[in-house]
Amino acid sequence: MPDAAGQDSYDVVVVGGGIVGLATARALLRARPGSRVVVLEKADDVGVGQTGHNSGVIHAGLYYRPGSLKARLCRAGERATKEFCREHGIEVKEIGKLVVATDHDERARLDALAAGARENGIDVRDIDVAELREMEPNVTGVAALHSPRSAVVDFGEVARALADEVTELGGEVRVRSEVDRIAESETGVDVSLEHGERLRALRLVACAGLQADRVAASAHVRTDVRIVPFKGEYYTLPGHREGLVERLIYPVPGEGLPFLGVHITPTVDGRILLGPNAVLAMSREKNTRFGFDADDVRDAVSFGGLWKLGQKHWRTGAKELWNSLVPDGYLSEVSKYCPSLRSTDLVGYRTGVRAQALRPDGTLVDDFEIASTPRQVHMLNAPSPAATAAIPIGEELVGRVWE
Repeated sequence: MPDAAGQDSYDVVVVGGGIVGLATARALLRARPGSRVVVLEKADDVGVGQTGHNSGVIHAGLYYRPGSLKARLCRAGERATKEFCREHGIEVKEIGKLVVATDHDERARLDALAAGARENGIDVRDIDVAELREMEPNVTGVAALHSPRSAVVDFGEVARALADEVTELGGEVRVRSEVDRIAESETGVDVSLEHGERLRALRLVACAGLQADRVAASAHVRTDVRIVPFKGEYYTLPGHREGLVERLIYPVPGEGLPFLGVHITPTVDGRILLGPNAVLAMSREKNTRFGFDADDVRDAVSFGGLWKLGQKHWRTGAKELWNSLVPDGYLSEVSKYCPSLRSTDLVGYRTGVRAQALRPDGTLVDDFEIASTPRQVHMLNAPSPAATAAIPIGEELVGRVWE
């Protein structure tokens, strides 16, 4: 609805048409029916960024620090995502997950993981060697942790269903609508789009993923974090390897970095994926193996936090880069717990770029991070399990919009 100045006027503008932005718009409209809400997505369709390039795993919440936003919202999101999918006829396969320890050092970390999961109220069960062999004959380890509620879904399909529901509730979803500038005043927020159009809103919510820090900067929202893009490469297995595993198979996470390691994922469409790894990306949005963007590289190398991260974890970074370039190196990460695989089994599949917030001291932000002003709310760090947790994240942001 145009205002006196001829601008389209809304109660809330949501920046970002990924799964988190769409879930937030849905939550806004459910909380206040009749509100004027618009989602602005710069791509040609919704859910084509991180939402459409992940493993498709509905996480049960094993990994997250008790009391953190990730722990609380992932646990709620696992239930909410499955319920949403049931209501919209979206296929979910609740195949469960095994986190596999391959030596005694990993066994100690697995025990700590199990303790944290139980503290978070997650249903898990300890698996010994004999039961592991019975459950997954092609997987080898000294112990495992079983998460029966872990599942797989097509999050792109979930995003499209969320977009449909937003429009059914009276909201708008606008693609090819890139935000250029955001200006907040005492009475509202002015949003300028790249093609020259201007919108006016009472409030704004930004769920901009890989551009979260830049959108915040354009809105003069203070934050010390910078988005660092990490590339995740996936392989798929050939047809003769169908049935290799029945469940999600994960390694025990390493220490010091918020990545879960190269895992095996049976998907809802019948594939078996291997991946992802975690390699520093040369582009925030080019989901290709060798994607490069000069502005993104310049932005990254000018940030002191990235150099400090490199000093802390250069060995891990070098290993990830080697494994990215050499298939046998990549395979070595999986063969620790699935030794029957060979490099000839690796069929190139896809690459995705994930956003990870980094502080100036080189610390990777471990939890979801949200910044607010009187009329804006910005989701600054939404890595995994953000897709699983999208619906309760949206509800959390709505609570901050209207507080």
